[in-house]
Amino acid sequence: MALLDDYFNAIEASRRLGIHSETVKRLCRQGDLPAVKIHNTWLIKRDILDNFAATYLPRRGARKRLLL
Repeated sequence: MALLDDYFNAIEASRRLGIHSETVKRLCRQGDLPAVKIHNTWLIKRDILDNFAATYLPRRGARKRLLL
């Protein structure tokens, strides 16, 4: 088993959460999503991401597209 198999990067976490990768990075910077930053990569432990995903409700932006 590789050392980093239990970790997700921001892009993988964003797919898991259904949000943009920049939103994941912002959550990590703010401390809302516990993660470690190695060089320029946020790493989120699998069990922490699973717990976060179970309680996180993505807030849709105030701007909505109007379908014409």
